[in-house]
Amino acid sequence: MISFSPVWVKLVNVSPTTSGFYRLAIGGAALVLFLMATGKRLTLSKRAWTILSGSAVLFALDIWFWHRSIDYVGPGLATLLANFQVFFMMLVGVLLLRQRPRAVQLFAVPLALIGLGLIVGFDWRDLTADYRLGVVFGLLTAVAYAGYMLTMRAARTDSTDPLPTREVAVISIGSALLLGLAAIAEGVSLAIPSYVDAAWLVGYGVLSHCLGLLLIASSLLKVSTTEAGLALLLQPILSFTWDVVFFAREMTLLELSGAAIALSAIYLGSRPASKQVQGTG
Repeated sequence: MISFSPVWVKLVNVSPTTSGFYRLAIGGAALVLFLMATGKRLTLSKRAWTILSGSAVLFALDIWFWHRSIDYVGPGLATLLANFQVFFMMLVGVLLLRQRPRAVQLFAVPLALIGLGLIVGFDWRDLTADYRLGVVFGLLTAVAYAGYMLTMRAARTDSTDPLPTREVAVISIGSALLLGLAAIAEGVSLAIPSYVDAAWLVGYGVLSHCLGLLLIASSLLKVSTTEAGLALLLQPILSFTWDVVFFAREMTLLELSGAAIALSAIYLGSRPASKQVQGTG
């Protein structure tokens, strides 16, 4: 679901901040309507509300940093840098959650990133003089996204609801408000040019954001942090596939090899035999 995000952004004729705002606002509104239709209330513990407030800030930063990184280094390198989240997820799992990665996972994580690197390419000659700032924004995206997933995981520890509808709704609305304020500060218009653009934004908000985040958040307590990070590396691979299918992007043997390497690494790190050893404390 989230791998379609670049497709929606490419189709819609609005600024990156505007598309990010409507992704969050529409997705959040859809979740609120679902809660109202099913008679559920936003009954969360004080602890969950506190954690989700921080999570909303982290997710808004993730969206903001990612779009700025794209501005400086392009979508390929920006996506690769954002997926360094797997390293931060693994590090927090080891240091705080006492999740010891298997040797095969320590091999699979860098192998997967090498494969992604082959897909997006490393033509440094095409980068602007501001590429260093773009790299910083890309790595900050990875930190913010890892922080979002870890705080969402923490907010879900006491929940008995199998679907994190309430949690994702709160984060979506909170992040949308923050991006709306960012748009005002930047002088960016939130106007939607046409009904077609509105339709693309609805697809972006409901399918990629609403359903995508629900599925991710539902799984966070069922897998280790490293396994979650590895699984999410499928996003740039699938985004590359949609670029080929929908926009006739040309493929090279190097890019296909990179996709094969990344998929193999994700498989190696996600097999039952590769499950992490969980801490007891």
